[in-house]
Amino acid sequence: MSGDVPPQPLDHDERSLLSPQFAVVMLAAFAYFIALGALLPTVPRFVRDELGGGAAQVGIGVGAYSVSAALLRPWVGRIGDTRGRRLLAVAGSCVVAVSILGYTLATSLWMLVLARLVTGAGEAAVFVGLATAAQDLAPDHRRGEAASYFSVALYGGLAVGPPLGETLVRHGFTTLWWVLGSFAGLAAVASVFIPKGKTVPAEELGHRRFLQPDALWPGLILLLGLIPFTAFAAFVPLYADEIGLSSVGGVFVLYGVLVLVIRIVGARLPDRLGWQRGSTFALCGVTLGIWLLAAWGSIGSIWVAAVALGLGMSLMYPSLFTAVMAAAPEEERSHAVGTFSVFFDLSQGFGATFIGLVISLTSGNDRAGFAAAGALAFGGLVVQILLRDRIGQSHARSRPAVPAPNVV
Repeated sequence: MSGDVPPQPLDHDERSLLSPQFAVVMLAAFAYFIALGALLPTVPRFVRDELGGGAAQVGIGVGAYSVSAALLRPWVGRIGDTRGRRLLAVAGSCVVAVSILGYTLATSLWMLVLARLVTGAGEAAVFVGLATAAQDLAPDHRRGEAASYFSVALYGGLAVGPPLGETLVRHGFTTLWWVLGSFAGLAAVASVFIPKGKTVPAEELGHRRFLQPDALWPGLILLLGLIPFTAFAAFVPLYADEIGLSSVGGVFVLYGVLVLVIRIVGARLPDRLGWQRGSTFALCGVTLGIWLLAAWGSIGSIWVAAVALGLGMSLMYPSLFTAVMAAAPEEERSHAVGTFSVFFDLSQGFGATFIGLVISLTSGNDRAGFAAAGALAFGGLVVQILLRDRIGQSHARSRPAVPAPNVV
């Protein structure tokens, strides 16, 4: 194996994970997810107001980028294992920046979809590169803590992005796309300084399955558990207009801040609870939150649902990510992250499109779409209960825990 420096064991497994190297990873992630977060309330409005689309078209426009991202993530995972995480983060951020600038040229839905597919190609690389770099800097028994801290940057960006997007869109969509492209460019600059990570010569990897098997079942649970947030992010901005809430920027800020506080204060909760209890709490939170929004048609329901979703989502990703990292061999870590994040993309693409179709088939009833999202998340809870022994067996097959190497 090769890297920037020979692997060396950590002398202090309990030292703070928030090293300068980790801070650079978080800075790159924060800038990138500001851009991504600002797209959440603005792409639906762009499809409706500028392109004249309905609910189904909104779902397609929102979810299109996840198609290319899902197809490319396993492939870029192999690149991350052989060429390093830095390449993925830098190149991916550049691709996302260029694609967002391409939104300025979109005058019809198919043009936006093409640009969103390019965004997805860049997203596939950025997320795998940054998420794996964060894991490289943590010992095995603190994977959940590393995932929690990394997601602070992720959700920090997703908290700042939506109100920023709604503010910028008042100056026109062209201004919005240029500013967001600049944030993605900033992420590319910061990514130049992230760790390359431990790499493996391509000839040593041999033949690999397209999807890393240890990530499949946790990924399926993630897919179903994320659909309530997908429905919330894609359709609450439009639903809010119908019930008299002029801006949802504050709602997304509340959601993001709540997730951030829980992730910071309870950074070690995923490790202490274990993936089973952590994901159970998460799935119950998102299911109840989105069903509340479906049952209670008022402005207050949006705010309460944001709280419930925030509580659930604060544990969802770190808990299931911990299960994947505990099971996957170290030389397949980027491959496992790539496979796991495929299901994140599917939750966006399938989730947004499916919920949009449900709303269209129920004569524009947004609450029917929210109810359907809750049913899928409840299905995720059922899958988790039925398959937890199988995922546990995957843990039993995994290698004994060893300290993570120093990487630069």
